[in-house]
Amino acid sequence: MTDVLEPALVPELLVADLDHSLAFWCGLCGFTVSYARPHERFAYIVLGSAHLMLEQAGVGRNWVTGPLDPPLGRGVNLQISVSDSGALAAVLRDADWPLFMEPETKWYPVGDGEAGVEQFLVQDPDGYLVRFQSSLGRR
Repeated sequence: MTDVLEPALVPELLVADLDHSLAFWCGLCGFTVSYARPHERFAYIVLGSAHLMLEQAGVGRNWVTGPLDPPLGRGVNLQISVSDSGALAAVLRDADWPLFMEPETKWYPVGDGEAGVEQFLVQDPDGYLVRFQSSLGRR
């Protein structure tokens, strides 16, 4: 029997329209629905080891600490590793989805070296900021 390691952190995003969010996250960005509770307008989505929960605001049990004024998630960006961030940026461009930040190559100081990434930023339908990145390794 193999133990499956569940992620220790799974953000749950309250969204205005679950179908619109699924069209973005699954239809464009490559996530798949692991399971859903349609009567609660809830979906658990996965892309590799990235896990997210989406729940439509006003349906089911929402934990809301203040007004849900758009854009949602201000002050947070979700970094998601993908195999080819450039190809994903092209998919979004082809769908006329605006990018928040165009693709770039960036090297970040890490210990005695640098870690390189190709990355871009995009907002989901509710304004959550997402940074898709692909590793270039270390130098």
